Amino acid sequence: MTTTSVNPNDGLQSPRSPFLSVSVTDPAKMGNGVQAYISYKVITKTNFPEYQGSEKIVIRRYSDFLWLYDRLFEKYKGNFIPPLPEKNTVEKFRFSAEFIEMRRQALDTFVNRVASHHQLQQSDDLRIFLEADEQTMERARSQDTGIFKKKQTDLMQIFRDVQSKVTDVVMGKEKPVEESNPEYEKLKRYIFELEDHVAEAQKHAYRLVKRHRELGQSLADFGKAIKLLGACEKDALGTAFTELGAKSEMLSIKLQREAHHLLMNFEKPLKDYVRAVQSIKGTIAERANAFRQQCELAEQIKLKEIDLNKLRILRSERMLDAEHEYEELKAEGQEATKRFEAIALLMNEEIVRFQDQKTQDLGRAFHEFAKGQARLAHAIADAWRSLIPKLDSLSVS
Repeated sequence: MTTTSVNPNDGLQSPRSPFLSVSVTDPAKMGNGVQAYISYKVITKTNFPEYQGSEKIVIRRYSDFLWLYDRLFEKYKGNFIPPLPEKNTVEKFRFSAEFIEMRRQALDTFVNRVASHHQLQQSDDLRIFLEADEQTMERARSQDTGIFKKKQTDLMQIFRDVQSKVTDVVMGKEKPVEESNPEYEKLKRYIFELEDHVAEAQKHAYRLVKRHRELGQSLADFGKAIKLLGACEKDALGTAFTELGAKSEMLSIKLQREAHHLLMNFEKPLKDYVRAVQSIKGTIAERANAFRQQCELAEQIKLKEIDLNKLRILRSERMLDAEHEYEELKAEGQEATKRFEAIALLMNEEIVRFQDQKTQDLGRAFHEFAKGQARLAHAIADAWRSLIPKLDSLSVS
């Protein structure tokens, strides 16, 4: 498959330019009770020859997006897989209009980042996700054999093994095998610090959203109270109170609108990058695992070579079998080395791409934040300024 991706809506490509564009639209609640879920219409437009046609519309649910993420993470080691929005477990928020719209936007962002990635867009799993009918998609999910499909007892055993390994390290029984590469250490520090700082910024961005909403509600309540007070008065005082109440209610609406704008265009992108960094940490873990496997196999090869030399000296009848085992282990070691080196090379490329994309996305988010705050401050100043002459006349008289 060609690896060029151009959004067909940007108006820049010629009719022959390769493109793969996806839209996640029309969320709809399906089913009732605990079995209820949200389905989405996924619209794909492309001229890639591997696809069935220029346009395809399928219905997908969150678990389908999760299936795609898991498959990409399993097959494309070293690539930074775009993050998915978390699965909301708070029942009262699951089907709120705001949550559904935020989930839709996040899923749209996820699948378009995959579709625009020069390697991920070649995935057969992506093509299945974008083209398969619902029955085929359901079968693909049910046949998945990844960690998310393991039995609970299997998962508990994995956790026990990890816990035992950590205990051995803490007790000094075993030292962790870690890669000593200055550039890699620098990358890890950057990612962990970035997660902390973006998460902190996102937390305070949400507080700003909450503050706007609370202030908006307070102004609405104040406006109603002042209008009722104005109705009890006559002449200029009653008129001034009524106008003051009306301005308060108008500003309440503006604050609520700005809170929503802040949520969708500022807090949400920051939260998306918290998830992105967490996804990158998963890739770092895969690299660390590949490095450990390479080192463990190298140690096994050394031990096997020592044993083989002993058998040669003794002219043991087991020598031929031992040589065969040694060659197999060497081949396995070479594959492990290639796998680790491929992951390391890809990560070096991916971090550059990630930083470029982050600069654009976060720059856009902070630009939207500044514009929104300027717009709101201007509206508030104009509203109160227009009342000052009438209130001045009341205080003078």
